[in-house]
Amino acid sequence: MQRIRRAEDRGHFDHGWLKTWHSFSFADYRDEQHMGFDTLRVINHDIVHPGRGFSTHGHRDMEIITYVIRGAVEHEDSMGNKEVVPVGDVQRMTAGTGVRHSEFNPSGEEELELLQIWILPERNGLEPGYEQRSFALRGEGLQLIVSPDGRGDSLKVHQDVEMHAACLTRGEAIHHAIAFGRSAWVQLVQGELQLDDGETLRPGDGLAVTDQAELQLKALTAAELILFDLAPGPLGRG
Repeated sequence: MQRIRRAEDRGHFDHGWLKTWHSFSFADYRDEQHMGFDTLRVINHDIVHPGRGFSTHGHRDMEIITYVIRGAVEHEDSMGNKEVVPVGDVQRMTAGTGVRHSEFNPSGEEELELLQIWILPERNGLEPGYEQRSFALRGEGLQLIVSPDGRGDSLKVHQDVEMHAACLTRGEAIHHAIAFGRSAWVQLVQGELQLDDGETLRPGDGLAVTDQAELQLKALTAAELILFDLAPGPLGRG
């Protein structure tokens, strides 16, 4: 079964310096029908004005992934990490027993556009941790960028989740097998994708896939997407 979460139906706030869209309930946006999906808790699509950002704040007991679409993120945290995360890099932070961090747009001219993703950890009280890696996505189909065992030089996340990404050319198709009992979520970053039932995904759309052995997608234009392969989790499937 496939259900589309249209971009225009997400929670949206314009704070002046920040435009943000929430696929699932977050902060002041509350939607009982969209509290998360299995262990996938947050997908926030943020556009940050030049020179602005999120001042130092705390998190705990969450796996936090930052995926940069445009620009770069200047990251600093209480573990001693101070890094710039450009397009092509993906960052994973284990909040665990507690982390404080800030995220800023260091450019004085260009906007920063990113996805911030939260995944529930396998257990609470993990030791905080940080990883950052570059991925060359173009021309390789789906590429594993996050996994529970760090295989294939992917980032290691403390949960039974695989996160794949792809930049597809027009007409390129991908097929992803989904093991019995697992689910998938597709987040379209850019371009248009056609589903096997003829429906079209557009930028910002999400797709929940359950009780299905395979997912097939075809790029109607050049397209960038993220695909999560998820074990059953406490958030349910809506």
